[in-house]
Amino acid sequence: MTLRFKLAALVLGATLGFSAPVMAQQPVNPTASSVQEQQLLDALKPGETISGRISIPDDNAADLQKPSNKDWMGFNLKVSDRVMGVALVGTLLALLVFFVVKGRLKIEAGRAGRTITRFNVFERTVHWTMAISFIALALSGINVAVGRYIVLPWLGYEAFGSLTYLGKLAHHYLAWPFMVCVVITFLMWVRHNIPNKLDLRWLKEGGGLLVKGKHPPAKKFNAGQKIVFWGVVVGGSLVAASGLLLMFPYFLDSATDWQLAQIAHALIASGMMAMILGHIYIGTVGTEGALDAMTTGQVDVNWAEQHHSLWLEEELAKGAVQRRGPGGEVTPAE
Repeated sequence: MTLRFKLAALVLGATLGFSAPVMAQQPVNPTASSVQEQQLLDALKPGETISGRISIPDDNAADLQKPSNKDWMGFNLKVSDRVMGVALVGTLLALLVFFVVKGRLKIEAGRAGRTITRFNVFERTVHWTMAISFIALALSGINVAVGRYIVLPWLGYEAFGSLTYLGKLAHHYLAWPFMVCVVITFLMWVRHNIPNKLDLRWLKEGGGLLVKGKHPPAKKFNAGQKIVFWGVVVGGSLVAASGLLLMFPYFLDSATDWQLAQIAHALIASGMMAMILGHIYIGTVGTEGALDAMTTGQVDVNWAEQHHSLWLEEELAKGAVQRRGPGGEVTPAE
């Protein structure tokens, strides 16, 4: 055997020796520190999951990666977040256009100087507790959905991380008073929010917005307010139910159920936020005298006559109207 042949054999043997470990690493090993995510995903068939080992009685906790989760994440980024953005921005733009075209809805007869009790202290407390908690829930939810695109570039990673953490805490804890207030609101006002024929007339006449000086009769709540009431009760219940499933995922059978709950939570909340934006507009800058109902609890008689004439008649029959005394104090009407 020549020296050249021996050297060639030695090189070939060394090459085979070094290549053997490489060939042995080709099968995907989830526990290997050098394995790449894409290698694991490529090795999976549709519907399968990369699982590890656990010592707790929860099989779902062993899941390390599931390719179908990519579809859920893609839906959130491309559909769910965009729906929220379109709903909020679209509603704000629509309200702005409406205000520019119609302006503020005035009390046509002017303030009478006599008031009537619209909501008592308990009703207003429940309303404001629910309103404040909902606003906090909405803002923290919006931050989770689109904050990384809007807020993060302005605040930076550290401040945004702290803000998001505080928002998560607020979301978890303020959900409870919101849910309680939804139940109380239903029990408190459901008898005034049963649909009737007057609501059809109110809707047909556009709530008095179509023809100046013409306002359809309404009782305690008109058709628009009834829509908001049932939107809060039904939408709030669905958001609460899906939110509880997200907070306590052990009640769900699979990750797919959790994903469906999250999507439902986001979409329903988006619709509620758009509706509440309209409610806030009408109750503040959109209608003169409306905010008084939820601040002092008293509304001007002419406001009541314009927007809730049938309810005013019922209250007048009870002698509920009040007038302003010489010093500005409120005294019962004679």
